[in-house]
Amino acid sequence: MQMGLERDHLKARNNNLTINRDEQKATIKNLDNEIEQLQNMYNKLQNMLNTISKMRWVTFNSSFYGMSNERKSWEESRNDCMDKGANLLIINNKEEQEFIGKQLVNLETWIGLSDRDKEGDWKWVDGKSLNTTFRYWNQGEPNNADGEDCAAIYASPGTFWNDKKCSAQLPWICEKGVSQ
Repeated sequence: MQMGLERDHLKARNNNLTINRDEQKATIKNLDNEIEQLQNMYNKLQNMLNTISKMRWVTFNSSFYGMSNERKSWEESRNDCMDKGANLLIINNKEEQEFIGKQLVNLETWIGLSDRDKEGDWKWVDGKSLNTTFRYWNQGEPNNADGEDCAAIYASPGTFWNDKKCSAQLPWICEKGVSQ
């Protein structure tokens, strides 16, 4: 009788230990999944930080401006900005034009303006047409020399726009609204 009770007690204890082991295995599996998710999130954030740190960011009014050190085509530059949750620079007023000019020293950079869809119909990357009263084209620009359809800004002295071949390799400026 005593052996039967002891055996039943050992069976119950074994069952409890098995249940406990299975619960611990499930907990370990959940923790492994959480660790994997956290590692993926960390890697993603690290990649974003590495990408963003390649640019010098400044603020003005309600926007952040990322000044690249690399050189890419207009389209590649735009894609780079969009990967950062931004877009190529859209110049909205004289103050912004002057602010950007102060950031550039003898440097030509892409801005978010092109007439790639229709020659002479200059549009910003947000789809809005270039304001006819607010233009900063350099003298004789845009001239479409050799099929130039993308705009760059140049500061020295003064700050002006030139049309360039979209395949030209230039630095660029990303703009991101504070609320984005």
